[in-house]
Amino acid sequence: MPKAVDRRTRRETRRLRVRKKIHGTAERPRLSVFRSLKHIYVQIIDDDRGVTLAAASTLSPELRGKVSGGVEAAAAVGKLLAEKATARGISRVVFDRAGYKYHGRVKALAEALREGGLEF
Repeated sequence: MPKAVDRRTRRETRRLRVRKKIHGTAERPRLSVFRSLKHIYVQIIDDDRGVTLAAASTLSPELRGKVSGGVEAAAAVGKLLAEKATARGISRVVFDRAGYKYHGRVKALAEALREGGLEF
């Protein structure tokens, strides 16, 4: 089995194991992270209604072309999402790192969200 496929399969297994326990509600929605090689995407989701309450990514119009990739871009996305969430009245979330290690871009994103006022 190719190494990349095996890595992807292991991450998916971790993601499903964590998702069995994490559930977003209206009072405390789920903050989901997706990380690709070039970009990072974040959503705040109410799982009870199946609705995305707020979203941000490196492809958002506010950030597109202004941030380079990596940790700095993830921090900028976190700051943007924190602003959007507080504007919608969301202050507490459940962090779903989707099987990614809490390191690098995911960690920078989480710290920027905390600095922006989100609690998790």
